[in-house]
Amino acid sequence: MPELPEVETVRRGLAPVMEGMRIERAEVNRPDLRWPFPDNMAGRLTGQRVLQLRRRSKYLLADLDGGETLLIHLGMSGRMVVSGDALGRFVHDHPAPEKHDHVVFHMEGGARITFNDPRRFGAMDLMPTAGAEAHKLLAVLGPEPLGNAFDEHLLVAAFRGRNTPVKAALLDQGIVAGLGNIYVCEALFRAGVSPRRKAGRISAARVAALVPAIRTVLTEAIAAGGSSLRDFRQADGELGYFQHSFDVYGRETQPCKRPGCTGHVRRIVQSGRSSFYCPACQR
Repeated sequence: MPELPEVETVRRGLAPVMEGMRIERAEVNRPDLRWPFPDNMAGRLTGQRVLQLRRRSKYLLADLDGGETLLIHLGMSGRMVVSGDALGRFVHDHPAPEKHDHVVFHMEGGARITFNDPRRFGAMDLMPTAGAEAHKLLAVLGPEPLGNAFDEHLLVAAFRGRNTPVKAALLDQGIVAGLGNIYVCEALFRAGVSPRRKAGRISAARVAALVPAIRTVLTEAIAAGGSSLRDFRQADGELGYFQHSFDVYGRETQPCKRPGCTGHVRRIVQSGRSSFYCPACQR
């Protein structure tokens, strides 16, 4: 499933053809994805101007001039692909329609944005822009890891007394929003913290070291266009490249990259998900 860097990469790719532009026509080609689309979604979107395209955690939010906000979640295989941009930022001609093109936005200026989702785990919803943060999917989210509200004091307080592994704590979207399996593994490596260690038993100084590690990993991943492991593509159809910079994720049995460490990357399963780490230098 796309994590924060992938969703932010998509947002940045869509912004030039969405922000300030009118949706001349919206097509909705099925009644649902992960759950039913809102009533008359195509009609409510057609003719609306996108005032702002923003991201909250792993969700895209398009604020419309009619007072509603479109929420988009890519799910496990969802892609939003731009074609036919008249200004030449996206050189692809409009492709022929595909089987899993579930929602299509025909934008002012000639661009077309297609939401393609073979597995149909994605989602879209419409809500009033005023009070959008109270939406059931957004109200439970913690602070953005790249925002000012996320700091060492917050993380130390959130971990205090927790008996869960630190890996699980960082995946808790109520503690910090947008982190997923890949970037938690990478951040824990950089901070030298084992994913098996109980969150509440890590010293405040070591918890504090996680904050810059998380920020750095996410920032580097966004700069690389995210990570493409299976289905992820940028808005222009290109792959992300951060997977070529992984320190531990997917590197089971390979030598640790930390200078001077003689350990090898190990894979374990935590709550049904793979964790990759170096037992020699992550304590």
